Amino acid sequence: MELFSDRPGDEGLPGRERGFAMAAVMTMATMSVFDGSMVNIALPQIARALDISAGAAVWVSNGYLLSASMALAIFAAMASHIGFRSIFVAGLGLFTLSSLGCALSSSLDVLVLMRVLQGIGAAATLSIGPAILRSVFPTRLLGRILGLNALIIATSTAIAPVLGGTILSALSWQWLFAINIPLGIIAMILALRVIPANPAATRQPFDFAGAVLSAAMLGALIMAADAFSRPGADDLATAVSYGLIAILTGVAFVWRQRRATKPLLPLGIFASPRFSLAALTSLASFVSQGITFVALPFLFQSVYGYSAFVSALLFTPWPLGIILAAPHAGRLADRYPAAIISTIGLAVFGVGLLLLAQLPEHPQFWDIGLRSFVCGLGFGCFQSPNNREMLSNASREHSGYASGVLAIMRTFGQCLGAAVVGVILSIYAANSVIREAHAVKLSLWVAVIATILAVVISVSRLRGQRHDLQAEK
Repeated sequence: MELFSDRPGDEGLPGRERGFAMAAVMTMATMSVFDGSMVNIALPQIARALDISAGAAVWVSNGYLLSASMALAIFAAMASHIGFRSIFVAGLGLFTLSSLGCALSSSLDVLVLMRVLQGIGAAATLSIGPAILRSVFPTRLLGRILGLNALIIATSTAIAPVLGGTILSALSWQWLFAINIPLGIIAMILALRVIPANPAATRQPFDFAGAVLSAAMLGALIMAADAFSRPGADDLATAVSYGLIAILTGVAFVWRQRRATKPLLPLGIFASPRFSLAALTSLASFVSQGITFVALPFLFQSVYGYSAFVSALLFTPWPLGIILAAPHAGRLADRYPAAIISTIGLAVFGVGLLLLAQLPEHPQFWDIGLRSFVCGLGFGCFQSPNNREMLSNASREHSGYASGVLAIMRTFGQCLGAAVVGVILSIYAANSVIREAHAVKLSLWVAVIATILAVVISVSRLRGQRHDLQAEK
């Protein structure tokens, strides 16, 4: 394969070692994405097994998402102090051990604690995974390897419900966590063997104040989104309170980053318009994806009356489209402007969402599958070139920070998208005049609007790229 070929002047590792490093990074990415979404379908079973309420069981999911989100920026910054391999191996080890703890948990408190530790371990690896790939692969292959990485993450997100449902149909919920243990051990062996033990890039003091403010800001945003997604005046007041905390800590974080000797997140990386616009495009696109991934199960089950398993099967064309598009998009991004390819992909994704929003009352299986397939093709064509645009417009010494920003945009985009659906469904619950079918369709139309916004942002960077080329001439 071209990914593992060697040419004179190549940066990074030799071809064989690249393969092992890629396997370690992508195995961990798959496990962390699965545990972020696959566990959701097991919450009713967990609630019955532990004799707890459904509301309490939600924290099995929220604890993971909250801790992962709060730690992403911190670990991206720590990589410049102690190196990629140390952060990755420590995070992988914590994730694997806490997976064992989850499988052995017999109470909600212990399970939530283990899930929080899992989220921290996942954040340590996801925040620097793309940066590790950039460090071990030559620049000529950057688009292809990022395309493959995007393919793994997107496909894992899409098929997690199907895999989770299959495991739960034959085994208990503990096996959702136990399967991580052998995979984690294999990934650990590969990581220790091939990921370079890069020395710390800086010996300046770590920005602890920035870390606290970052965690508080990101955590408050997640809690605000979660509260907004639930009906009730008390939940609205809670959401507003968390929103104010997020704003205040966000302002304080920016103030700290401008004055810190070695900031947690150097704001200078946003000086590149192409990096900043790619980050905003990523955020808006993942808001769309987050809305769709939450709205479609309601559409399939509550509106069309399909079972949970059949609904999961209806998602299959989406990852199939990604599988077909992402590798080719990454390869093209190594030859042509990545912004153009990702913008085309976004446009196709928007067309697919528009088709889903216009599904008839009684669609055929093939009709649903075809429209989902178009979404997968578009998103697969968009994501890897856009990731390449972000990483290639940050210096190598800032690749860890850029990788962290990429992970934050994905996590918060999906979280905000889920919150949007929750708000719309809450309005439906408070107003019986609005049927659930209309609420779900409205959610899909909001996803279309978010994608149009992403296309507008993406097109704006094409103009900036043209000006850059003219200036070079």
